Amino acid sequence: MIPYVRDIDIEYGRCDQVSPLIRRVTANNPGPFTFKGTGTYIVGRGEVAVIDPGPDDPAHLEAILEAVAGERVTHIVITHHHSDHSPLAGPLKARTGATIYGCAVAAHDEDDGGVKMEAGHDLSFQPDVSLCGGGTISGPGWTLEAIPTPGHTSNHLCFALPEENACFSGDHIMGWSTTVITPPDGDMTDYLESLEAIRARGFDALWPTHGPPIREVDAFILAYAEHRQERLDQITEALRAGPARINELVPRLYADVDSRLHPAAARSMLGGMIHLVRQGVLTADGEPGPDSVYALA
Repeated sequence: MIPYVRDIDIEYGRCDQVSPLIRRVTANNPGPFTFKGTGTYIVGRGEVAVIDPGPDDPAHLEAILEAVAGERVTHIVITHHHSDHSPLAGPLKARTGATIYGCAVAAHDEDDGGVKMEAGHDLSFQPDVSLCGGGTISGPGWTLEAIPTPGHTSNHLCFALPEENACFSGDHIMGWSTTVITPPDGDMTDYLESLEAIRARGFDALWPTHGPPIREVDAFILAYAEHRQERLDQITEALRAGPARINELVPRLYADVDSRLHPAAARSMLGGMIHLVRQGVLTADGEPGPDSVYALA
């Protein structure tokens, strides 16, 4: 069972010092995919980096600028191109002159199966400096290392903060919920590999963009991975009764999940189906898709 951490003390627009090098300002955009809202992180003092400035919300922009009054924003850092993470990068750059760092999505297939994620995609996101292959940026007393972590999205990056042996995990690993993997941009095979890549680093803390930090990192990631494997095992077990489509399996296998998330769960299950077909565990009647009939190989 995943040892979720969901307790967090926030006030929208307030700047909280959450570690010696990290401050957080939370946007007023709570929801089923954002929990209490987007947590924008400010790293360092004097010359600072802002991680995931968030949605295009003028009030949140002003809150960030108030938090760094008298300081200089030198780096704007984006974990991925979803609309609760990257749209404010442009307005923040316009006000501060900072450089935007991240990884542009190479392509976006509009076939979302009719599921409109609350966050959505910021398809206009384009960093000034690409970190798709990794890289390091720094300021006075702080360093951020980009770690490519495709899975939730193809362009997802986590950022290590070696001075605190911490990692900003974006939506890759969250304490309050599992991560939605929605093909075609999301990929379960990549996601499982990326989970292990972060676990192998031995971080002391993870700072997700939504929700509180994760302190028991190794145990949490192991539980996260085990949960994914359990979901995959549930699919194969359910298919022992015979071939089935995803829309027939979701109500049974995700009965413990908020029904508002069932459409997203179906997209996540599609990611699992594609992964299992790649592994040779399942077959599909043609190219694996949301309406395919799946069976044990």
